[in-house]
Amino acid sequence: MSYNRSLGLPWMAVVATVAMASSPALYGAKKGAAPTGTANQATEERYENLGLFQKVLFFVEQNYVEDVNNKKLIYGALKGMVETLDPHSSFLPPEVFRDMKIDTSGRFGGVGIELGLKNSQLTVITPIDDTPAYEAGIKAGDRIVKINGESTKGLGLEEAVAKMRGKKGSDIALTIWRKGLKEPKEYKITRAEIKIKTVKSEVLEKDYLYARLTNFNERSSHDLRTAIENFEKSNRLRGLVLDLRNNPGGLLDQAVDVTSLFVEDGAVVTMAGKDKSKGETKYVKKGFARKDFAVAVLVNGASASASEIVAGALQDHKRAVVLGQPTFGKGSVQNVVEIAPDVGLKLTIARYYTPNGRSIQMKGIHPDVLLEEFDQKTLAAAKKAVDYVREKDLKQAMNADGEDEVIEALVMEEKAEKEAKDKEVVFDAADRPVKAKDDYQVREALNYIKSARALIASGVSMGEPEVATALSKGAKTSEENPARQ
Repeated sequence: MSYNRSLGLPWMAVVATVAMASSPALYGAKKGAAPTGTANQATEERYENLGLFQKVLFFVEQNYVEDVNNKKLIYGALKGMVETLDPHSSFLPPEVFRDMKIDTSGRFGGVGIELGLKNSQLTVITPIDDTPAYEAGIKAGDRIVKINGESTKGLGLEEAVAKMRGKKGSDIALTIWRKGLKEPKEYKITRAEIKIKTVKSEVLEKDYLYARLTNFNERSSHDLRTAIENFEKSNRLRGLVLDLRNNPGGLLDQAVDVTSLFVEDGAVVTMAGKDKSKGETKYVKKGFARKDFAVAVLVNGASASASEIVAGALQDHKRAVVLGQPTFGKGSVQNVVEIAPDVGLKLTIARYYTPNGRSIQMKGIHPDVLLEEFDQKTLAAAKKAVDYVREKDLKQAMNADGEDEVIEALVMEEKAEKEAKDKEVVFDAADRPVKAKDDYQVREALNYIKSARALIASGVSMGEPEVATALSKGAKTSEENPARQ
């Protein structure tokens, strides 16, 4: 079974139980084939290395200063072996494997953090919206240095997840290090049942909709489609800003379903393992695509996995312009297998590729239009109206015909008060404007959509389905994306 490490989101699920005796591939040999040549050499080398392992194990058991537990030593060795592969592969002892299975239920006590390892340090990829960690003020990029006062040095992702899980209502202390802090800061967080609202939508302007997809769970495509339908009850949808920033991913089939809402035909993603000739391609589901409005997709460095699949597919099919910052670059597929009773192994078995064959792994998705990320509070505070001297400000300037000076003054005063109130920006725990229309990157995305429509209206030869091409022509293309030069 495959999962992401979000303390709350099941990954694409492929359940498999593997009996060691019936899986010779685990040992690197083909069933029924006699090793010859280089295969024989590899077998001899394997036996030599296993002999070395046995010698070290025996020496430790006989000579270590204290009594040691054989199982603990073996589990530790297996853990270290698998962790040399990549950050997402891991050996799962019983207590961790049990927690992994809980992931598939989608209901448990936790804090709501997407975790990763950066330079071997436990790092917050993103706090999940409306969860205890999000409300407490945990931010993307925070390094977790202690959990309940215990150092996280050497702690794997699965072990960290197990430590953070707990009963709803129980407390946990996370000590984090963040750029700009003079010393680590401790956050006391009360665990809650993680229930995630998949889609948050808002009217940006008449006929323009904003929809933020917080993750990819079993309701993502349904909720996004519902948000569009509800908007169209009183508006004609001309443009959609689809926000995938800080979206850690989720279910692969939902990435396919979301893409199918905008793309009529073709591939969404290809998964290729060691044998690239046996890759598997997922295609859009036909009959759901809407092509009568423009789409802009927002991404950032915390947009991962399923988010990258959707952004890459819409970009390759020229159905949307992608704006923001390069994405996280999590382009690999993990399977979890039960290799012994209550013992599991999570192993990376394939990579993701976009419809045009671009690898997502480590590279991520590079936006068509790079948008700088600003500290929203600083940006809001820096905004000010420029005071121009107008005709009405000149001494002894004539009034408009028939206008009363007193009434005009009152109207102007009321207008000024309203404008000042409109400029007040309220922020959430993640220092994001509560209203999407106050977000700098959202406003830029909306401007690009409107610009495309203006190009079409002025006679640019292209239809609504090709609106992304118009957006790209009028914008600076990322020089860091050789595939799009």
